[in-house]
Order: sequence, then C-alpha cells, then structure tokens
Amino acid sequence: MKIIVIGSGFGGLAAAIRLQAQGHQVTILEKRDKTGGRAYVYEQDGFVFDGGPTIITAPWLIDELFEIAGKKTSDYVELVKIDPFYNIRWEDGSIFNYNDDKENLLEQIRKIAPDEIENYKRFAKDLGEIYRVGFDLIDKPFHTVGSMLKVVPQMVKLRSDKSVYKFASKYFKNEKLREAFSFHPLLIGGNPFTSTSIYAMIHELEQKFGVWFAMGGTGALVRALSDLFQDIGGEICLETEVSEISIDEKRKANGAKLKSGEFIEADAVVSNADVAFTYLNLIPEKFRRKYTDKKVKRMTYSMSLFVIYFGTNRKYENMAHHEIIMGKRYRGLLNDIFVNKTLSEDFSLYLHRPTATDESLAPDGCDSWYVLSPVPHLGATIDWKTQAKPYRNSIINYLEKNYMPELSKHIVSEHYIDPLHFEGTLNSYLGSAFSVEPTLFQSAYLRPHNRSEDIPNLYFVGAGTHPGAGMPGVISSGKIVGNLIGRNV
Repeated sequence: MKIIVIGSGFGGLAAAIRLQAQGHQVTILEKRDKTGGRAYVYEQDGFVFDGGPTIITAPWLIDELFEIAGKKTSDYVELVKIDPFYNIRWEDGSIFNYNDDKENLLEQIRKIAPDEIENYKRFAKDLGEIYRVGFDLIDKPFHTVGSMLKVVPQMVKLRSDKSVYKFASKYFKNEKLREAFSFHPLLIGGNPFTSTSIYAMIHELEQKFGVWFAMGGTGALVRALSDLFQDIGGEICLETEVSEISIDEKRKANGAKLKSGEFIEADAVVSNADVAFTYLNLIPEKFRRKYTDKKVKRMTYSMSLFVIYFGTNRKYENMAHHEIIMGKRYRGLLNDIFVNKTLSEDFSLYLHRPTATDESLAPDGCDSWYVLSPVPHLGATIDWKTQAKPYRNSIINYLEKNYMPELSKHIVSEHYIDPLHFEGTLNSYLGSAFSVEPTLFQSAYLRPHNRSEDIPNLYFVGAGTHPGAGMPGVISSGKIVGNLIGRNV
C-alpha cells in the first residue's frame, strides 16, 4: 500500500520504519525543516540543544526498529547508560542521587529517612507486579470494550484507581520520599495526584533497564531513525505541511491535501500530529461521528512547558546530566498548574546538562543546557507575550541563587519556548506539551484509539493516543499501528 505518515516525531518514525519494512511504500510529510517533531534540534553559537525528550528508557524498543530492517543500532547511533539517572534536589540542600544500584538507593533513602528502608523494599516488590501487568499492555491496542474488560480485574486488583502519589504515600511517610517516588508522571505530562498508579511502573522500568543517552544528543537518535527509514526505501518530505486529510464518499482516507495546494494519494494515513489538532483541523466535522469538536474539547489535556535553552562559557561540574529540582511546594504547585491554571511565582524544574556526558554538544570549556518548567496550557488566562520574559528571568535568577553561581554572567547563547510555541509551531491543541492527559479515565480503551473510530484507514501514533507520552509510549504506538495495518493487508 501507499501510506502517508503525517509528522516525524518518534511515533511517526517508528510506524514508518515498521510499515516500510513490511513492504509498503511510506512517505513522511513533515511541516518543519528537520525531522523529530518535539525532538527538534536547535543549533546556535556552537551549541547543540535538544528541543524535547532527553530521557531514553527501554532501549530494546529502539533496537527492535533496526532489527526489523535488518540493521544494527550501533551502526547508526551510540547509546550510553548514564549514572546517576537523576539528582533530585530540594531547597534545603538535600540531594537524592538516583540510579539502579540498589545499595546506593537504600543509602540515599537512609540519608533522608533511615526508618523507611523496609518501606522501600515493600514498595519495590509491589511495583514489580504493577510493571508486569502495565508494561504488558504497552504495545496492545484497545479498540473494543472487550479488550478493556479483559484487564479490568487486574487493574482493580492493583488499585489502579489510586494516584501515583497516593500509591507512594501508602509506603512512605517522609514527604521527600513521596515526591522522589511519585514525580515520574510529570515526565509524560501527568499530574502525580491524578495519574493512575499504573504509571508508577516508570520507576521499575528504569530500575530494570536503566536511563540512556544518545551520543550527539537525542537529535542523533532522530537522525539515525530517519536515515534507517530512508535506507530501506522510505521517503521524507520536509517543509511539507498538511492542510487536510482527504476523505472519500465511503468515509475512508484517500490522501492528504497540502498547504501548497498539492494532493498526495494514499491507501492509508497515519497521523503523528497531535490527536486533537488532527480531528479539529485536518478532518471536516461531517466525517466525525465519534470525535466531534465537542468531544475533543471536552477531554482534559496535559500541562504545557516553558523551556529555556542556554549555553554557558564555563562548566558547572556540580550538576549532573539530569537534575530534578523540587520547589518549596509540591501539591500546591501542581494544583496551580493542572487545576487552578495559574502561573505561580515558585516552580519545580527539570535541568538538562547533556555536556556532562557528551562534551561535543558545546564549544570547549562550555556547557549546553535546557531548563524546563511545567506551566498551565493555554486554557489559562496567561498572556505569554508579556509574561515570558519575566518568567524567564525568575527561573535564571533562581538557578543562580541556589545552584549555579554567577549564571547570568556566563550565559553566552540562549532562546526559549513557551505554550504559544507548542500551539503555533507544534500544532498542539491548547499548547499542551503532551496532548491528552494520562488520567485513569483517559487511558487504554478510554484514550483516543490507535485506529480512528470514524475513519477506518486512519491511524494515530504519538503522545495523545494509546499508550501515551514518553519515548517508550510513542515508539510502542508505532508498533501497534504497524501491527494493525499489517494484519489488515
């Protein structure tokens, strides 16, 4: 078949590689001048900045893509395991050095709350069962009520109705440990206080398989997958924006209309564009019985992000590759972001320093960075045209005061993105950074399906569909779609 993939994020690349390897003729249509989607790469003043995802877990999912094409990952990109996975920092100076060394983890817990050692052992044991059930579902489609009913007994047994924070609180009394073992949903756009406890399995995933980095940055992995796709005969069209998915009188997709006026014919269409954007902007509502405008707008969406990319003319060796910087409030701040939708004066941050692992991403003696702050999506009444600069200044001042002395003086290259970028450049509804929020009632069968319920030969990959955001999730969505189309041939 001739298949069009709209968008070249990790989900789109994974689906395209699988479909091309099956023998279809696949064309990726990418709006921007580079592949990668949210994993876009910025280069300026000798610095390389990965635009989005930087944490690689489940590396075998990447290896699978090369194997099905008859290639080896190592021939295209070098993946290295990093240690520590993260430093988790609190304002009182406490640091939790987080990796997969069990003795180290116990020592980190002992430093914070010596009486919680046995609690962690119980937590880890019970998490193993959640992982066994949860990760088994990551590459299974949920298109029927029956597919959901099969797993309901297991989900009830595992108390999936509990939030990740509530699950952690069942074991830990110390608030810092509750935070350290519940923050992971934020990495996929979820609120630890509302995301189902199934997402606690991220900790177990990291413990089993580590946290990895692609030498050259995440962009090197994007280039590797793009090269792999083209090496097996796939076609990539850059700066090619789709204006509409064409639907025929039988309510089937037959191609894509481009902003340029051109029409590209196809037997099936895979959208790696934001699910809500695809339904609201690329498909006329007359073809959408299930996903009407009202239904799409009624779903809840993840937070957005404010991200500052900056280069310094000195190194800050005290900072690890990944830093999780906890602010003075946890529940209160998350309520402001997800519920109240207000821009707080305080924040929690994710600080990324890839030059801790790969010095080639900055000039000699320099560091490449980005700092990310979760913020409300555009459903909030925040004027980012006036608020962005003051918010940027408050983040830099905070880092300078607490962790990176004289930072302002040493920044020699910089730019930032805010929710308007996610909406305008990345075509993300409400400027959400992770699309549909991963709550219990927006998971599995209750999440937008990988095959459209309105148009039978339209498929979805990426953060907004099952299984959800994060690199393992979006790559697995590509596997699901590859299998679905493969079975339909």
